[in-house]
Amino acid sequence: MLMSARKDEQRVTADWSTVQPIIDGVVVREVRHVPRDHGVITEMYRPEWDPTGLPVVHIYQSRLFPGALGAWSCHQKSIDRLFVSSGQLKIVLYDGRAASPTASLINELHVGDSRPAMVVIPPGVWHGVQNLAGGDACLLNFPTVGYVYEDPDHFRLPFDSPEIPYDWRIAQGSTRLRGDPPRR
Repeated sequence: MLMSARKDEQRVTADWSTVQPIIDGVVVREVRHVPRDHGVITEMYRPEWDPTGLPVVHIYQSRLFPGALGAWSCHQKSIDRLFVSSGQLKIVLYDGRAASPTASLINELHVGDSRPAMVVIPPGVWHGVQNLAGGDACLLNFPTVGYVYEDPDHFRLPFDSPEIPYDWRIAQGSTRLRGDPPRR
Protein backbone atom coordinates (compact mmCIF):
# COMPACT_ATOMS: atom_id res chain seq x y z
CA MET A 1 0.00 0.00 0.00
CA LEU A 2 1.25 3.51 -0.75
CA MET A 3 2.15 5.61 2.30
CA SER A 4 -0.29 8.46 1.52
CA ALA A 5 -3.29 6.17 0.87
CA ARG A 6 -6.28 6.61 3.18
CA LYS A 7 -8.75 3.86 3.99
CA ASP A 8 -12.39 4.67 3.14
CA GLU A 9 -14.73 5.32 6.06
CA GLN A 10 -17.99 3.38 6.19
CA ARG A 11 -20.61 5.34 4.23
CA VAL A 12 -23.48 2.81 4.04
CA THR A 13 -24.77 -0.18 5.99
CA ALA A 14 -25.29 -3.66 4.54
CA ASP A 15 -28.86 -2.63 3.54
CA TRP A 16 -27.46 0.55 1.83
CA SER A 17 -28.69 3.01 4.46
CA THR A 18 -26.41 6.00 4.97
CA VAL A 19 -24.22 6.05 8.08
CA GLN A 20 -23.59 9.77 8.69
CA PRO A 21 -25.20 11.36 11.76
CA ILE A 22 -28.01 13.66 10.61
CA ILE A 23 -28.36 17.29 11.73
CA ASP A 24 -30.98 17.73 14.47
CA GLY A 25 -34.39 18.42 12.90
CA VAL A 26 -33.38 17.31 9.40
CA VAL A 27 -35.37 14.42 7.97
CA VAL A 28 -34.30 12.43 4.92
CA ARG A 29 -37.07 10.21 3.56
CA GLU A 30 -35.76 8.03 0.76
CA VAL A 31 -38.43 6.79 -1.62
CA ARG A 32 -38.47 4.05 -4.21
CA HIS A 33 -39.44 4.20 -7.84
CA VAL A 34 -42.40 2.00 -8.71
CA PRO A 35 -41.85 0.49 -12.17
CA ARG A 36 -45.06 0.08 -14.17
CA ASP A 37 -45.78 -1.31 -17.61
CA HIS A 38 -46.19 2.24 -18.90
CA GLY A 39 -43.30 3.92 -17.01
CA VAL A 40 -42.25 4.73 -13.46
CA ILE A 41 -44.18 6.31 -10.58
CA THR A 42 -42.31 8.16 -7.81
CA GLU A 43 -44.06 9.70 -4.81
CA MET A 44 -42.57 13.11 -3.95
CA TYR A 45 -44.43 14.16 -0.82
CA ARG A 46 -46.73 12.62 1.74
CA PRO A 47 -47.75 14.41 4.96
CA GLU A 48 -46.70 11.42 7.10
CA TRP A 49 -43.11 11.83 5.84
CA ASP A 50 -42.97 15.33 7.33
CA PRO A 51 -42.80 15.55 11.14
CA THR A 52 -43.64 19.29 11.13
CA GLY A 53 -47.33 18.65 10.42
CA LEU A 54 -47.39 22.01 8.65
CA PRO A 55 -49.32 22.39 5.40
CA VAL A 56 -47.81 22.77 1.95
CA VAL A 57 -48.46 26.44 1.11
CA HIS A 58 -46.22 26.99 -1.90
CA ILE A 59 -44.53 24.70 -4.42
CA TYR A 60 -41.80 25.76 -6.79
CA GLN A 61 -39.21 24.17 -9.01
CA SER A 62 -35.57 25.15 -9.49
CA ARG A 63 -33.79 23.97 -12.63
CA LEU A 64 -30.02 23.67 -12.28
CA PHE A 65 -27.81 23.55 -15.33
CA PRO A 66 -24.99 20.95 -15.50
CA GLY A 67 -22.37 21.69 -12.85
CA ALA A 68 -24.45 24.55 -11.38
CA LEU A 69 -23.91 25.39 -7.72
CA GLY A 70 -26.41 27.21 -5.53
CA ALA A 71 -24.98 27.92 -2.08
CA TRP A 72 -25.45 29.01 0.65
CA SER A 73 -29.00 29.87 1.78
CA CYS A 74 -30.89 29.77 5.06
CA HIS A 75 -34.27 30.75 6.54
CA GLN A 76 -35.26 32.07 9.97
CA LYS A 77 -38.91 30.92 9.83
CA SER A 78 -39.57 28.68 6.86
CA ILE A 79 -38.87 24.96 6.67
CA ASP A 80 -37.77 23.72 3.25
CA ARG A 81 -38.96 20.32 1.99
CA LEU A 82 -36.85 19.45 -1.05
CA PHE A 83 -37.28 16.72 -3.66
CA VAL A 84 -35.06 16.20 -6.71
CA SER A 85 -37.47 15.26 -9.51
CA SER A 86 -34.81 14.73 -12.18
CA GLY A 87 -31.04 14.65 -12.34
CA GLN A 88 -28.50 14.05 -9.60
CA LEU A 89 -27.78 16.64 -6.91
CA LYS A 90 -25.45 16.94 -3.99
CA ILE A 91 -27.28 18.66 -1.14
CA VAL A 92 -25.02 19.94 1.62
CA LEU A 93 -26.39 21.06 4.99
CA TYR A 94 -24.59 23.01 7.73
CA ASP A 95 -26.12 23.41 11.19
CA GLY A 96 -25.63 27.11 11.93
CA ARG A 97 -27.78 27.04 15.09
CA ALA A 98 -25.56 27.72 18.10
CA ALA A 99 -27.99 26.06 20.56
CA SER A 100 -28.49 22.92 18.46
CA PRO A 101 -27.12 19.57 19.71
CA THR A 102 -25.61 19.17 16.24
CA ALA A 103 -24.27 22.74 15.89
CA SER A 104 -21.59 22.98 13.16
CA LEU A 105 -22.36 19.48 11.84
CA ILE A 106 -22.21 19.07 8.06
CA ASN A 107 -24.31 16.58 6.09
CA GLU A 108 -23.61 15.72 2.46
CA LEU A 109 -26.47 13.99 0.67
CA HIS A 110 -26.58 12.61 -2.87
CA VAL A 111 -30.16 12.46 -4.15
CA GLY A 112 -31.96 12.32 -7.44
CA ASP A 113 -32.80 9.83 -10.16
CA SER A 114 -30.71 7.07 -8.63
CA ARG A 115 -31.72 7.69 -5.00
CA PRO A 116 -34.89 9.79 -4.69
CA ALA A 117 -35.55 11.41 -1.31
CA MET A 118 -37.48 14.19 0.35
CA VAL A 119 -35.23 16.28 2.61
CA VAL A 120 -36.80 18.41 5.37
CA ILE A 121 -34.54 21.33 6.38
CA PRO A 122 -35.40 23.32 9.53
CA PRO A 123 -34.81 27.07 10.00
CA GLY A 124 -31.20 27.95 10.82
CA VAL A 125 -29.72 25.11 8.78
CA TRP A 126 -27.68 26.45 5.85
CA HIS A 127 -28.00 24.51 2.63
CA GLY A 128 -26.64 24.41 -0.86
CA VAL A 129 -27.07 22.27 -3.96
CA GLN A 130 -24.78 21.23 -6.78
CA ASN A 131 -25.77 19.49 -10.02
CA LEU A 132 -23.46 16.50 -10.43
CA ALA A 133 -24.82 15.25 -13.77
CA GLY A 134 -24.27 16.21 -17.39
CA GLY A 135 -27.87 17.35 -17.90
CA ASP A 136 -30.25 19.71 -16.14
CA ALA A 137 -31.53 18.78 -12.67
CA CYS A 138 -34.92 19.79 -11.27
CA LEU A 139 -35.46 20.44 -7.58
CA LEU A 140 -38.94 20.89 -6.10
CA ASN A 141 -39.52 22.73 -2.84
CA PHE A 142 -42.64 22.42 -0.67
CA PRO A 143 -41.86 25.12 1.96
CA THR A 144 -43.95 25.67 5.07
CA VAL A 145 -44.15 29.45 4.48
CA GLY A 146 -45.01 30.97 1.12
CA TYR A 147 -42.49 33.39 -0.35
CA VAL A 148 -43.13 36.95 0.88
CA TYR A 149 -42.01 39.20 -1.96
CA GLU A 150 -41.84 42.37 0.18
CA ASP A 151 -39.88 40.75 3.05
CA PRO A 152 -38.20 37.48 1.99
CA ASP A 153 -37.21 35.01 4.73
CA HIS A 154 -34.08 34.19 2.78
CA PHE A 155 -30.47 34.76 3.77
CA ARG A 156 -27.43 34.05 1.60
CA LEU A 157 -23.70 33.52 1.89
CA PRO A 158 -21.26 32.95 -0.98
CA PHE A 159 -20.44 29.31 -1.76
CA ASP A 160 -16.88 29.78 -0.46
CA SER A 161 -17.79 31.63 2.75
CA PRO A 162 -15.19 31.01 5.48
CA GLU A 163 -18.10 30.84 7.97
CA ILE A 164 -19.06 27.39 6.66
CA PRO A 165 -16.20 24.84 6.67
CA TYR A 166 -17.05 23.11 3.41
CA ASP A 167 -15.20 23.05 0.10
CA TRP A 168 -17.51 22.41 -2.86
CA ARG A 169 -14.55 21.51 -5.07
CA ILE A 170 -13.84 18.21 -3.29
CA ALA A 171 -15.97 15.28 -2.17
CA GLN A 172 -16.19 15.29 1.61
CA GLY A 173 -16.81 11.64 2.45
CA SER A 174 -16.97 12.28 6.18
CA THR A 175 -18.88 14.32 8.71
CA ARG A 176 -17.08 16.93 10.78
CA LEU A 177 -18.07 18.30 14.16
CA ARG A 178 -17.39 21.63 15.79
CA GLY A 179 -13.70 22.08 16.35
CA ASP A 180 -12.62 19.80 13.53
CA PRO A 181 -10.36 21.61 11.07
CA PRO A 182 -12.02 22.48 7.73
CA ARG A 183 -10.72 20.89 4.55
CA ARG A 184 -9.83 23.84 2.33
